[in-house]
Order: sequence, then structure tokens, then C-alpha cells
Amino acid sequence: MTRTNGLGIEHKFVYHKVQVKRPDVSKALNQSDAERLQGEVGGWSDVLFTEPKVGVSYAHGMGVAQAANELLRVVEERRVSISDQLDTTDRSRLGQFFTPLAVAQFMASLPSLPLSGRLRVLDPGAGNGSLTAALVARIVSERPDIDLDVTVFEVDETLCPELEQTLTGCRQLARQAGCHMTARLIVGDFLEWAATSVGRLPFEGEGPAQFDLVIMNPPYRKVNVAGAERRALQSIDVEVTNLYAAFVAMAIALLDVEGQIAAITPRSFTNGPYFRSFRRYFFGKMLFERLHVYESRSKAFAGDAVLQENIIFGARRRRSVDIDPSVVISTSDGPSDLASTRVVPHSEIVLGNDPERFVHIMADNADAAVGRSVLGLPSRIKDLKIEVSTGRVVDFRAKEHLRFEPQLGAVPLIYPGHLRGGGIAWPGALHRKPSWIVACVATASLLLPTATYVVVKRFTSKEERRRVVAAVFGPSDVSSDVVAFENHLNVFHVNGNGLSPDIARGLAAWLNSTVVDRYVRSFNGHTQINATDLRRLPYPAAAELQRLGTALGEPAEADQEKIDSLVSVCVKELRDTAA
Repeated sequence: MTRTNGLGIEHKFVYHKVQVKRPDVSKALNQSDAERLQGEVGGWSDVLFTEPKVGVSYAHGMGVAQAANELLRVVEERRVSISDQLDTTDRSRLGQFFTPLAVAQFMASLPSLPLSGRLRVLDPGAGNGSLTAALVARIVSERPDIDLDVTVFEVDETLCPELEQTLTGCRQLARQAGCHMTARLIVGDFLEWAATSVGRLPFEGEGPAQFDLVIMNPPYRKVNVAGAERRALQSIDVEVTNLYAAFVAMAIALLDVEGQIAAITPRSFTNGPYFRSFRRYFFGKMLFERLHVYESRSKAFAGDAVLQENIIFGARRRRSVDIDPSVVISTSDGPSDLASTRVVPHSEIVLGNDPERFVHIMADNADAAVGRSVLGLPSRIKDLKIEVSTGRVVDFRAKEHLRFEPQLGAVPLIYPGHLRGGGIAWPGALHRKPSWIVACVATASLLLPTATYVVVKRFTSKEERRRVVAAVFGPSDVSSDVVAFENHLNVFHVNGNGLSPDIARGLAAWLNSTVVDRYVRSFNGHTQINATDLRRLPYPAAAELQRLGTALGEPAEADQEKIDSLVSVCVKELRDTAA
């Protein structure tokens, strides 16, 4: 339905409910301006059309550039106000973090714009409309001849009046610039809508739901295993654990053959088994054109207590003629800080021989040199006849067998908190964790023979200076024939038995080196180190690990400077790089 307001500006807004409980939605959207249409409309039921509120006229008495700045200023003020007023429980439930103006403008600068014709834009989690406003402000400045068709989604109906005002301002700005713009606001679950739209005709005879450009700051929260989000993703055969990756995957499914995406997401998708399915789907259809990393965990969403490491990326659909396109990588401390930039081939970011499709982001030339040296190493862990597994004891499952005090039949249980200075301090003083487990028939499969192992924390705190924290466990650390390792540790072993002491010390030194830390940070955007990460990590040859372990001596006596010095001397590839 098309409406015309008092300014003579044509608007087309469609509010669509998709199986979301919303008592009295029309009241929330202003009862006097809204009407509910019952029955089927274009194959969709329960559609609500409303005339947008006029609000502030950004065009009145202003040039286009000034009007665009005024629109963005007002939208940013509303974003800050809304963020301050949102209920924290609802925000957590919906995964809401609204896009600050500086971030929105940067993201809007990433896509290539057509010289003319129609541009179909999707903003699948619009919030108050910051991203759409930033994109419209750019388009009216650079390509006012474009016929702009914008579709935005918002599941939180309480935000719709604010979002409606933003879209009204965008329309006013577009009209002043001579840019024809239509806008559609759909209230409901984007994933459910998209799952029914892939390959179908959802809009009143308008053809398949395809878009030329998606600009998005998707919600961030875990996906319910039995929830509607997971069922929706079955339509494109993708498994994810977090809602942001689900939004990106479904948006890709709606892209036209020349489509582009500009998105800000957590960096966690770049590695690890939980996002394996997503990465395969993403890189089967898309190529990066731009990557930007904020080195500060808090500045991108200052005021929202977001401590995830964030990444902004621009990507486009793959083409048959693509060989190895260039990608611009940039980094900055925060949105308002100067960025350092380098151009690299796509194959440096996603290695062609990597079945896991990990994403490597080398921030500068020094990191790139480290990456090349590490990738030149001759071994993977399987070549060394060594295995790595997570610790076998999941404490809440073995709760009845855990003990806080020693007793007859109880054996040592090693937690991450027992790692100290490259070695093990057991039983230590872990007041909140049991340091013993009863050895019995029920726990026999959880135990290993006491021998020399290398253990690595699966999770490190943000305060720890290294992403990988390794330690050597030796027979002298406990007085027992068997030992158990808790599930928050990765354990290096040889078919369930120990390593040679020199190999173990050399392996731990390699893992604790600054070289490995810098390399791991290139693909690891969070504080979790999985066994998968450690299996695919390059390693020196066995002889070099042996020589490194012999030269190192007791790990507890080695500081970071000594470790790094010995690694640079004992590992041939690093010696060659230094030379």
C-alpha cells in the first residue's frame, strides 16, 4: 500500500508479523495512523500498513550535504537515547547492540555503487536505522540517480517508531537529492521470513526475494539448539551456534549474483569447529574485498560494554573469472582513530589448502613475515606422531567422584588453575575447584598414566599476554600412578601415553613463543584455543623440538625473552627469516 504524507513524499512501509507474540502491535505503532488488514495479501497474512510520522524535515532550508549531516546527527542522538533506555534483559535476549555513527559511516563506504539503475538494499536487523541512514547519505551524495529500494527488518516492535522516523528522514533526503527511494519495514523474525523466501515469491508479485546489497549489524547471542533459528537454517544447510552467523548466512542466500555484503560481527567465526559449516558456506559463495579490525575490544561499541573482538568486512559474490583477487586489510584502535592499511591476495587470508577455511588477518608486514615463516615449518602435529585432545573430565558430569580433599583412592585432577610458570603447581590453592577424582570403574576411562604431557589452556583471560598458554606436566608433579585432566585443558600425548621430556619441553616452549602468539592471533579472534586450532598449527621438526627442549631446561626457569631467543636459534625457518 502506498501513502502520501503532508510533505507530498511517497512512502511505502509494510509491517509484517512472523510468528512473534506482540500484544497490541498497532497501538505500539500509533493506533490513529495504523490499520490492520485481515486475511491474505500477496501470499502473506496479517500485514499492517501505516503512514510514517512526518517528524523533522531534514530537507527544509538545507543543501543536500547539510541535510545528510543533520539526518545522521539526529539518528545518532536517537541511538544513544534508545541504548540508554533499553532494558538490559531484553537487550541480552535479542542480542541488541546498535551501530554508532562513525562505524555506520565506515561500513556504508565499503560497497561499490552502480552508476545507475536499481539498487535493492537489505538491512536485516535495523535497530533505529543507523546503517540505512549512513548508506542513504552516501548514495544521495555519490549516486543520486540510483533507484533505491530499501527493506529493513526489526523484531523488536518497540523500536519501530524510531526506525520509522529514520526511514522518513531518509526519504526526505533522497527526494531533495532527486533520488527515488522506496522503503519497506518488516516487523518480525528475519530468519523465519528469509527461510520461507529463499527461491520463492514473497512480495505481492515482485519476483524472488533478492538483494544487491546487504548492510548489517546482526544480533549477537547463542542459537537455541531446538529453536526456530536452527530450523530456519536447514533451508540452506548451514549449522551455526550464534545468531550473527545465522543472519549473515541467510543474507547471503538472498543476494543476487552480483550481490555485496557490508557487516560488522564478532571475529569468532574466523576459526574453530563451531563455525566450520558457516565458513564453508560463506567462502563457497563469497570473497572478501575489505577487512577492518578494531584492536580495542571496547571502542567500537563504546558505552554498550561489548568486549568481543569485532571485525568489519566487505564481501561480494564469487564470479567464475575470479582467480586470486586483492583484499584491503586495515586496523585501528577504534572508529575515530587512524587506520593502517595493506593490500594482500585473498589466498593469504584464506589458504587454498586449508579445509577448515580459517581466516588469517595479518595486521602489518611484520605479522605477514611471521605468518610466512610459520607456514614454512615442515610439520603438523600428526607428522610428529603426537595427538592432542581435550581433557577427559567434564566436572559437572563426574561431580559425584570429585573431591576437594585427598582421600584413599582419589588421584590428582589437573585444572587450568594449576598451570604456573610453564609447569604445574598441584594441588595448589584452588579453593573453588576439586583437585582430586576418585579412581573407580566409573572413572577409569577418564584417567591417563602418570607421565610427561604438554597441557594448554582452552580459555585464556583477556589480561593474559599470550593467547596460547602451555605447560609441561611431569611425573614429579604428583605422587600417583594415574592422573586426570579437566575438560578446559588440551592435552598433548602419544596414543594416551606420555611424551619424551625433551620433546615436551620443546613443544611447550614453541607454543609459548611470541612467534606462535602472533600467528595464532592472526586467525583467532577470541580467547578460546581448541584442539582443532592446535592440530592445524605448523610445528618445527621433531629434532628441532628436541634441541629446543634440551637447551631450555626446566620451563619454570625460562622467561619470555629466553624462550623467544632459543626458538629463533633452534628453528631453521625462523633462522632463515632472521638472516
